[in-house]
Amino acid sequence: MAITPDDVREIFKGLESGDGRAFFEHVADGVDWTVMGTHPLAGHYRSKRAFQEATFSKLGKVLPNGAQLRVTNLIVAANVAVVELVSDATALSGMRFDNHYCWVVRFEGDCITEVRAYLDSAMVAELFRQNPV
Repeated sequence: MAITPDDVREIFKGLESGDGRAFFEHVADGVDWTVMGTHPLAGHYRSKRAFQEATFSKLGKVLPNGAQLRVTNLIVAANVAVVELVSDATALSGMRFDNHYCWVVRFEGDCITEVRAYLDSAMVAELFRQNPV
């Protein structure tokens, strides 16, 4: 069964409301998640736990209210969604972290099994330069 735009918006609603747990309930334990770029969060993660530890846990240390991701656009075809997001966050240093993202997300049913995430690498590098962890 193909994923629908309404399904994707519902799954991503957790990230928009700051409820990462609700979002990650829809991520497979063995997800294949690649964060593109050359910055402190970039890498190829082969599990939900590895991804969360390498990215969201680090962001949580420098963004007191989290990344505050908001879906701005999405395109869905069969079991793949292209999801554009923007972060509306402020770092501990006061730096605005208004990063833009594009995630290419593969689903099996309503479960995310693969993600390729593209973002502004320079902004992430500057975030961690100003807010070392």
